[in-house]
Amino acid sequence: MKAAVFAKAGQMVVNEIEKPKVQQPDDVIIRVVRACVCGSDLWAYRGLDDKAANSENSGHESIGIVDAVGDDITTVKPGDFVIAPFTHGCGHCPACLAGFDGVCQSHTDNFSDGNQAEYVRFQHGQWALVKIPGQPSDYSEGMLKSLLTLADVMATGYHAARVAHVKAGDTVVVLGDGAVGQCAIIAAKMMGAKQIISTSRHADRQALAKEFGATDNVADRGDDAVKQIMALTNGAGADAVLECVGTELSTETAMQVGRPGAVIGRVGLPHTTKMDVTAPFYNNFSLAGGPASVTTYDKQRLLKAVLDGQINPGKVFTKSFTLDQIDDAYQAMAKREAIKSFVVVSD
Repeated sequence: MKAAVFAKAGQMVVNEIEKPKVQQPDDVIIRVVRACVCGSDLWAYRGLDDKAANSENSGHESIGIVDAVGDDITTVKPGDFVIAPFTHGCGHCPACLAGFDGVCQSHTDNFSDGNQAEYVRFQHGQWALVKIPGQPSDYSEGMLKSLLTLADVMATGYHAARVAHVKAGDTVVVLGDGAVGQCAIIAAKMMGAKQIISTSRHADRQALAKEFGATDNVADRGDDAVKQIMALTNGAGADAVLECVGTELSTETAMQVGRPGAVIGRVGLPHTTKMDVTAPFYNNFSLAGGPASVTTYDKQRLLKAVLDGQINPGKVFTKSFTLDQIDDAYQAMAKREAIKSFVVVSD
């Protein structure tokens, strides 16, 4: 089968490798229909994270058709159309029962990779996989895009809003204009926020943020951004801050734009050497966040919201590619020519 391979920083290639097989009783083999590139994939692609040359791709988002199942799998069967979340919760440990399946306590291999390929081995698939009614051919390409966001970015944006306790009437700041930040805007709107401040420096991303529910935008960074956000909130600061980047600057900004007692929902993959917790102490800030509870959110709310047309997060995919064009897909995001790259793998 074909699979994307991380050749080196700045280069993805497609190689022929052996199709995965069921290795454990709770394995599910999935024929990938659609995949994508995540902002977190770019850390290694840009040479900012260490990753071995000629190693498996870090792709972790896909939708597809169940091809084979292990003996312990009873919830899905070959032929089912499924969302393959980037997390592999069990559904019954204390973390999963509390709604935090992103940090499932039943196993250590809780995260996906290798999904930029024709087939993927999904581990611990009994509870984690989310069935989609019907077959891919029943849906428009736009709907397939929205369904694919439920493997990660829509659920991750929702997680930021959930752990920040966004509620009706709140003022919310969203740091980050990538796919997760855009989906966090959708989530804040779903939860009833009245003022949503986006933070984009790009006209196309500002426009999408506004379409999704942003009421204001701040394009500056650093102290200037803080001043503008505080002005937009009449000097009070936001009720909730959704940090969807993970950089030191984004984290520092989050610590400065909340009102006393605000909650900061952090879902950007952290790339900070340290964090000063003095500001949270003196402002009574709460810090929350981590890997998203993808399966929980999809099953409880997000899949229905997409199928009912309540939300359309698939608009974060602004360019499409084939699997053979995987390096172009990475390049488009690295150069900020695409918000998120959509990869058509099979019918």
